[in-house]
Amino acid sequence: MKSKKIVIMGATSGIGLAVAERLAAKGYRIGAAGRNEEALRRLAAKYPGMVVWHQIDVTRTECVTGLRKLIDKLGGMDVYFHVSGVYYPNPALDHTLDAATVRTNVWGFTQMVDAAFCYFRDEHRGRGRIAAVTSVAGTKGIGPMASYSASKRFQNTYLTALDQLARSQGLKIRVTDIRPGWVSTPLLEAGQKYPMLMPLDYAARKVTRAVRRGGRVAYVDWRWRLLVGLWRLVPDPIWVRINPAGFVPTEEPR
Repeated sequence: MKSKKIVIMGATSGIGLAVAERLAAKGYRIGAAGRNEEALRRLAAKYPGMVVWHQIDVTRTECVTGLRKLIDKLGGMDVYFHVSGVYYPNPALDHTLDAATVRTNVWGFTQMVDAAFCYFRDEHRGRGRIAAVTSVAGTKGIGPMASYSASKRFQNTYLTALDQLARSQGLKIRVTDIRPGWVSTPLLEAGQKYPMLMPLDYAARKVTRAVRRGGRVAYVDWRWRLLVGLWRLVPDPIWVRINPAGFVPTEEPR
């Protein structure tokens, strides 16, 4: 990736923070954003001159103005990297949890990637790149995490549509959809055992590589790519009869 200025939405913890640190260490200038102001300050202090920041909550309407302010602080933007997201296991279908998922993973996501697309189209000579961490969960509906998997399917589809829109308008805006499986981050519940769980450092290395290379779709890692390839072959009438226990967390043995 030749670009040197990248905005990372969700740079305060987990994958976003780990990728921000990796790229800053490699000489990229980072525009870090998220809700945790103290975490943003610590990141900027750790990489003086390489990181600027702005507090942004993607669920609020002023997030678009916040992105504009951050771009100005950074002196431009070549890549927009969206990592911000929430995960709530919800087999009981608590509507408050589903609403929170939709606010962040659907509405917040849409506001931010739209704003990034418009910036590249209108102010960056019609070129740039949007990368986003979605999830393998977006490739199939998974019962105990219905709203989460649906929100990730929305993101997968939206990114495909943006890629088509850019090409149809003759823009050089490229889109990268990064789909990890379970990663050990603060989003996950303590005391749960997650299938094929990946250490954060390992996953962050794979995600960083995907951001830098800029392919259309990247799975993290090969095991999840293989699993997704297999379950895509399962027709929906059969899929809905499958017990999802193999894909979702279980209680750790005591």
